Amino acid sequence: MAQRPVEPVVRRGESVEYESVDAADGLAKGVLVGPEDGAPNFAIRRFALAPGAEVPRHTNEVEHEQYVLSGEYVVGIEDEEHRVEAGDALLIPAGTVHWYRNDSDEEGAFLCAVPNGDDEIQLLEE
Repeated sequence: MAQRPVEPVVRRGESVEYESVDAADGLAKGVLVGPEDGAPNFAIRRFALAPGAEVPRHTNEVEHEQYVLSGEYVVGIEDEEHRVEAGDALLIPAGTVHWYRNDSDEEGAFLCAVPNGDDEIQLLEE
């Protein structure tokens, strides 16, 4: 079966719509490029983590590759906490317990690349 050719896409920053993430107060997500744009394998998302925001402990069925764009915040991975800042990169394997906490006075922002397809998020009890 012949695959549909993938067309190049350029999306301007002002065209990206951000929405609040239900599982966390103070977290917003915008899809920069994804399946709706014809991306066959991966989606790139930008997250903004407001000052004081916390994302609860959870797992995802898919891996995450992340790149910190701005700010400084804490990423919990399994039993360790890591303070990250602009320029840092992370790999969070599928099924890994992780969470976020921005205890600074500035917004944190990061890019997150994930494989396309279903990604069940499992919130964990504290």
